[in-house]
Amino acid sequence: MVHLMLRAAPGAGGGEEALAAIEAFATVEPQQAIAFSVLGGRADVGLMALGPDLGALDALVKGVLAGPFEPAYSFVSLTELSEYTSTEDEERARLEAEGGGDVDARLAEWRARMEAYRENRLHPRLPARAMIAFYPMSKRRDAGANWYELPFEERKRLMAGHARVGRRYSGRILQLITGATGLDDWEWGVTLLADDPAAIKEIVYEMRFDEVSARYAEFGPFFVGLVMDPRAALERAGAL
Repeated sequence: MVHLMLRAAPGAGGGEEALAAIEAFATVEPQQAIAFSVLGGRADVGLMALGPDLGALDALVKGVLAGPFEPAYSFVSLTELSEYTSTEDEERARLEAEGGGDVDARLAEWRARMEAYRENRLHPRLPARAMIAFYPMSKRRDAGANWYELPFEERKRLMAGHARVGRRYSGRILQLITGATGLDDWEWGVTLLADDPAAIKEIVYEMRFDEVSARYAEFGPFFVGLVMDPRAALERAGAL
């Protein structure tokens, strides 16, 4: 996956090559490309592209940069599963301790949910939403607040609480977290898709009070934009 923030030469035109590269990329399944007009002055146009073929992603970026653009920011990452997800044995133990019904039937429902979760994390199909936000982040390695010195079970407990906050925004926010350790300067990228800008502000604000963020998180630059057809995004930036 690539997030690309671009500066356009005002009124330069000549963005046909970039538009052709985006449209050609998006016609190949399961590749996806989301174009957006970046709000504020950090960039003019944003592009989020995802697909399993790194060569195709690289060709897309080179094709876009052949137009009247300069990169303002880029981020490379991979879809991944969380290492803190409960195992089937852990879920069975939880259900048995909870009581109140057919454990095997409820465990089968859990398996179905987890299969859908894993598919959505590894091979997401992103819906059309009005707005997109993106920011990179890492876990701190400071003296007295080193995430990587915590025992696994403590990290798992903290992440479970962090996830509960995110689930409260189900339906209002689609979150996609991708891994970039060894691929970029930051360890993860967070993409938020929503129809309401207030929802983006609220989830990020509320997450700040969770211990995982308050004590252990470092954040990079934030970008937010209006999702639109690639042609419209390039036209708004004066590239077409």
